[in-house]
Amino acid sequence: MVFWILIGSGLSASFQPSGTADGLSYIEYFYPGIVVLVLLFTSIFATISVVNDRREGFLQGILVAPVPRWRIVFAQALGGTTLSLLQGVLLLILAPMTGIRFGAASLFTTLGVMALLAFGLTNLGLLIAWRMDSTQGFHAIMNLLLIPIWLLSGAFFPSTGVPGWLEWTMKFNPLTYGLAVFRQSLYLDTTVKAIGEGPTWAFSMLITGLFCALTFVGAMLTASAQTN
Repeated sequence: MVFWILIGSGLSASFQPSGTADGLSYIEYFYPGIVVLVLLFTSIFATISVVNDRREGFLQGILVAPVPRWRIVFAQALGGTTLSLLQGVLLLILAPMTGIRFGAASLFTTLGVMALLAFGLTNLGLLIAWRMDSTQGFHAIMNLLLIPIWLLSGAFFPSTGVPGWLEWTMKFNPLTYGLAVFRQSLYLDTTVKAIGEGPTWAFSMLITGLFCALTFVGAMLTASAQTN
């Protein structure tokens, strides 16, 4: 919240994102990116328990249990998703402060998109956490990964008007499409176009769904490869 209010308010008077609707304040543009940031960090760092469980011996007990590995990964993913979604909803309550007005369709669609995003991001954390033996290594990799994929998702600035190499980098970032579908879901019940040109809702949802499926399969295969 501090990050959103300070940066959003500070840039609101001097920066109008290219390709957005006239009259859209930067603090309103920045709001969906902050919600996604909450989902991102909560989902990823919820998976650090895997590293702690390995160090304390609890994970070894789970691995020898007569339970398929995919169920273990799925349960871990649901736990991280639930925690992330709850924290995201707390920030979603502040949407009216930015001028966003929810209808029923917009609200339920947004919650569904948030759950999908949280599930995919949690699986990304599990994919890495199942390979790590120390929390220090996990934090190092996560810090190297999290901020760049968030900054290059369109959360801080849109892809319109940026250099070509940066635009293509943003296009190859799966979180770009997750943020795009989340941002558009916020405005389903209004005629406001908050993001200008960008990936369509259907295409963004498709990429986000593929991201969730691939990260889950990757986490499941990584867990299945663990023997101790």
